[in-house]
This record gives sequence, structure tokens and C-alpha cells, in this order.
Amino acid sequence: MADRRVNHAPLEPANNQPSLARQPLRRIVRIRYRLTPWWLRVIVVWALSRVVTTGILLWFAARQPSNAWTGAHPDYLSFAQLWDSTWYHIVAASGYPSTLPMTVGGHVMENAWAFMPGYPLLVRGLMVITGLPWAPLSVFVSVAFSLGAALMVYRLLRLMLPSETTLFAVVIFCVAPLSPILQVSYAESMHVFLLALALFLLVQRRYVVLIPVIALMALTRPSGLAFALALALHAVHRFLTRSRDPFPLWERILLLGVMVFSGLMGLAWPFMAWMATGSFSAYTDTELAWRAPYLGYQELVPFTPWVQGAGFWMPGPIGIVVLVVVVGGFFAFLFTPWARRLGVTLRIWIASYAVYLLAVFFPQSSTFRLLIPLFPLAGALAVPRSRAYRVLLVALLIVGQWVWCYYCWWVDGTDWTPP
Repeated sequence: MADRRVNHAPLEPANNQPSLARQPLRRIVRIRYRLTPWWLRVIVVWALSRVVTTGILLWFAARQPSNAWTGAHPDYLSFAQLWDSTWYHIVAASGYPSTLPMTVGGHVMENAWAFMPGYPLLVRGLMVITGLPWAPLSVFVSVAFSLGAALMVYRLLRLMLPSETTLFAVVIFCVAPLSPILQVSYAESMHVFLLALALFLLVQRRYVVLIPVIALMALTRPSGLAFALALALHAVHRFLTRSRDPFPLWERILLLGVMVFSGLMGLAWPFMAWMATGSFSAYTDTELAWRAPYLGYQELVPFTPWVQGAGFWMPGPIGIVVLVVVVGGFFAFLFTPWARRLGVTLRIWIASYAVYLLAVFFPQSSTFRLLIPLFPLAGALAVPRSRAYRVLLVALLIVGQWVWCYYCWWVDGTDWTPP
């Protein structure tokens, strides 16, 4: 019998590659990173960002003097209840007034009708189910939706951007100067989650599924009218490009129906306020009450608030010049190579929401919070791959959190900068 010898020499890796144990640590980390599920990467980013933001909030809470909402040096849950959190608590506890409160001069005062029911009623439901009080549950809901929003922002931007760029966009979203608002008793995190989901469905043209999402979104924060405008512009774009991207009749009819529905949902809350109070302008009068300290009691005239704001904050022609430069620069940015990477639909949303803000809101400190629905711009800011740029940007954004907490969240005496 022939002698069959077994070669016990170690097998060489294919293509003469070194074994895993001999590979450089950086390569091993890179391989492990690529094998990590996208959702786990997002959760890690979100968790690390919450550590940073929570630290900033606790730093301010430890130095917070006694104020209208809390005593001195409140704990985290108490510190998360400042400003409009009280109004959401009022809605959860007692609903909305059937009679509008009035000033001595006969003008509508600030009241709960300015705050939509989606977030406070969800927390109220959990209060009934669990028996727990408002403060911990309201913060829990906000924090949970902030995680959901981070995951949904990734899913949305990943439709247009490479995975590495998308993850850095999530980093930008999670450490943005306004990110502390995502973990206090405000409706913003819930709204961002619903908006990111709605935009995800819109980009994928799943129009029917959009309907319930729009309904919830429009009753969480004012967004129905802006989304209706985005749907209209989306339909126009699809019609103009139908030669290379078919736009069949049934899709046109469906999209028109969803657009009308979004517009009606944008008007639903003012209608409910009218039915409950008997005042046709109950909602707009309530919103204008917050503007009265700046301009006095006025009627809402679309597209005038920002002109009035320019004159209020910077009297004389300089205010108008700055307004024109800022607005023009913003819309010009949407045509830069960075922004174009977001695709047409997301840029349509950004433009539509900006037009909505220009039409109805007066610029003041809370306007920064109203810019949160422009979060897809994080994808544009994430496009450059320079490590120095990214490190510097994250550092500046975290500093921006401290600045925002100092000027807008922390209560320092007679504070005229609400978040």
C-alpha cells in the first residue's frame, strides 16, 4: 500500500493574507464595525450623545436659582418641566378650556389651545395605565421618541447617502444645539419621529401609508399645512419629470387626495378650537398672544411676521438687509452640491417648511426650536469627509448646546428668551 503522509503544516490564508490574530488592530476594529448592525451603531451614537446632553442639563440644574417652575437646584425630572412643559401637563391633567381667558382690554391671553394634544394625551394614557405621575412619564416618552427619531433619521437619510455619511448625519442630529429639547417634557422628539417616518414614506412613494402618520404628526406639532405644500411640490416635480419617471393617473389622484388630507389636518386643530370655544379665531388668537409682548396685539397677516421681526430686532434698513441675506442664503444652500445629495423630495420638504415659518411665525428665541423639522439638513452637513471638519463641527455643536441651555432653557431672573 502506498505511503500516504498527512501534511500537518498550518494552512496559509488565501491570497497570502495574514491570519485574523496577526492583522493590525485598526483593521480588526474596521471589520467588526462593518459587521455591526446599523441600528446598533445608531443606538451607540444616541446613547453617547444623551450622556453628553444629560451632563449639560444637570450642570445647569445644579446652578438653577429658584424660579416660577422649580425651587433652587432642582433634580433632573423637575428641571425638565420648565417653560411649555407646564402647558402640556395642564392639557394632560385637565384638557382645554371651553372659554378663552381674556385680558382687561378684551384680548385672548396665553392658554392651552396653543399646544396640540398628541404628546400630552399619549402621556396621559400612560399615566392612567401605570399610575405613575406626569414628570417621569413625560420625560420617558420624550427620551424614547428621541431614540426612535435617531433610528428613523438614519433610515431616511440612508435612502440618499452612503452608510458612513448617514451615521455622521445622525451624530449631527443627536448633538445639535437644540438636542436637549429631545429629552425634556416637550413634544419635539415625538414630532421628529413622525416627521422622519412621513418623509421616509414620501421618498418611497408609499402614499396610502402616509395618511395615518400625517394625522398623528399634524396633531403633535403644527406641520400639516407645510407637509401639504411639500406634497404639492412633490406632485409638480413628478409631473414635470414623468417622461423619464412614469407618473400614472392613479398615483396622481392618490397623491392629490393625500395632499388635501394633509391640508385638512393642518386646519383640524384650529377648527377644533373654534368648535370648543365658539371663537372662529381661537387658535390664531391664542398663538398671537405669545407675540403680544413684542408687537402688541395684532392680526395675523401671512409673510409679515419676519419683516416685523427684522424691524423689531434690528431697527432701520439693516434688519431688512440681514433678513434678505439670511433667507436668500438659506434657499441658495439647497442648490449646493452638499444639499443636492439629499435628493429632490427632502429639499422640497426643507423649502416648504421654511416657507411655512416665513408665513406665520414671528422670529424670537423659540424660533430656534421651530427649526428642528429642518433636520434633513444634517445629511448635507455630513457630506464632507475631512476628519478635522467633523471633529470641529461636533465640538461646535456641543458648545451650542451649552449656549442654548444658558440663554433659552435655564431660567435666570426675569427671562425673556423662552425655548
